Amino acid sequence: MGSITDLITTLGKNARTAAKTLRGATTQAKNNALINIANQIDSNRVAILAANAQDLSHGKDNGLDEALLDRLMLDDARLDGIIESLNQIASLPDPIGEITDLKFRPSGIQVGKMRVPLGVMGIIYESRPNVTIDAAALCLKSGNGAILRGGSEAIHSNLALYACVKDGLIDAGLDEYCVQLIDTTDREAVTELVKASDYIDAIIPRGGKGLVEAISESAKVPVIKHLHGVCHTYIDKDADTQKAIKIAFNAKTRRYGVCNAMETLLVHASAVSRVLPELIAEYIAKGVELRGCEQTRQL
Repeated sequence: MGSITDLITTLGKNARTAAKTLRGATTQAKNNALINIANQIDSNRVAILAANAQDLSHGKDNGLDEALLDRLMLDDARLDGIIESLNQIASLPDPIGEITDLKFRPSGIQVGKMRVPLGVMGIIYESRPNVTIDAAALCLKSGNGAILRGGSEAIHSNLALYACVKDGLIDAGLDEYCVQLIDTTDREAVTELVKASDYIDAIIPRGGKGLVEAISESAKVPVIKHLHGVCHTYIDKDADTQKAIKIAFNAKTRRYGVCNAMETLLVHASAVSRVLPELIAEYIAKGVELRGCEQTRQL
């Protein structure tokens, strides 16, 4: 218990100090770090995939089902996607310093809203190792420090990816503690992290309902949470037919096990006859179980 408490305290102190320097980092420095991380991942594919193979082997031995193993799995194509996402985030406008709703008050004072970093984010997630990079990149771009805690089933993959993050930060001249990864699988680390109100400004849990509820109940730090997915796709009456079919099909079948896989499809009444018959046929051919309203079942 004491050692875990000491670990979280050390991570928290380092994160708090690093976050103060990150607040003043230039857009160029942050973007350079993101690009450096992408390059590090590209250069270290063999090591990352070897670490992931270790996690997959342990997962199979421990009886993880196919859906969880798919979430856990990395390959060259998925690494390409991670690298692309880093480059895309680097190309986005820097949100920090943006001023909106600027108005003059009756007194003559001009008042507006300025976007500033929140501070240090504690991000807790489950089996998908790509979240290590997603979370690090978004926190970095928005000027927030981050302490990451991934699922125990992905520990080797997360450590390999985090090594790329650390090297990318150092190469860009940023504090290596801007992003840190909890390197223990001890669940007590989560308990201590969500209580570390002296160092953490917000907790973001990413995972199933059980994880989010457990964190929300025990946290002493504000939690930015969601409890349910129920991802919807809506096809409007003026939507391009083939584009709508392609998007709706991909939204469900690209990867069934991820949290943003589509669960509900809504179609404007005027678009039903030109969209649903073809789309239903494609879903059935792919083995998707369909549950529809009375009108849909009559098609």
